[in-house]
Amino acid sequence: RPYRETPAYQHIVAAFRAHRVTSEKLCRARQELHFQAATYLCLLRSVRQHAALHREYHGRGERSPEEVAGLVGFRLPQQPGGKG
Repeated sequence: RPYRETPAYQHIVAAFRAHRVTSEKLCRARQELHFQAATYLCLLRSVRQHAALHREYHGRGERSPEEVAGLVGFRLPQQPGGKG
């Protein structure tokens, strides 16, 4: 779904339109809105990163110890006598 249809985007646009700067009396409110927009941007980026990490690492059932070790960049030691 396009980002322009998301509730967060619509809220930010409505807030900016409601607080258009017409004089320096609203300077503080303008800075507050920029901070709020930056906060929403951080939230949206974090949600996307979380979704990507969730898709990559979330449960595909039980994993073998070898597979888990490979996820974090390790190898399991070989057992003496050829076991493992």
